[in-house]
Amino acid sequence: MFTGYFARLKAYEAKGLIPVAICGKAPDWYKGHEYKVLAPKWEFFNEWKNGEHEGDNDYFTKHYKEEVLDKLYVQQVVNDLLKFGPLAKIVLVCYEKTGDFCHRHIVADWFNTNGIGCIEYLLPVDFVGVIAGLTQLQGEVPNE
Repeated sequence: MFTGYFARLKAYEAKGLIPVAICGKAPDWYKGHEYKVLAPKWEFFNEWKNGEHEGDNDYFTKHYKEEVLDKLYVQQVVNDLLKFGPLAKIVLVCYEKTGDFCHRHIVADWFNTNGIGCIEYLLPVDFVGVIAGLTQLQGEVPNE
């Protein structure tokens, strides 16, 4: 299973993948599958987006795990997702681009922790950013 974001839908579909939106509200133009069981709850999402905890990713992660993932059984979620197609072809999509904080990465960790493989689907253009990030990290390694 993969994760990804809406701006890459055409590329996923061209590879024969099946996008499944896991956000609270998909874009109006999106006509694909949705699985709102994995969507963040409005209350803590709004606090993180615009409220007292704006931009506090630890706050979001804590609430997402407690209020969403901890209430789910991974096998039931897998069974639900299998209704859309084989797991190897499913891409769980949301809005944020690769590398940005997004609940889909928390979902991927949850699946992986529970023995279900789930990674971000990377297009060749994404590797440019990965390589640039690694190059920057090399410059930050202290000399011994």
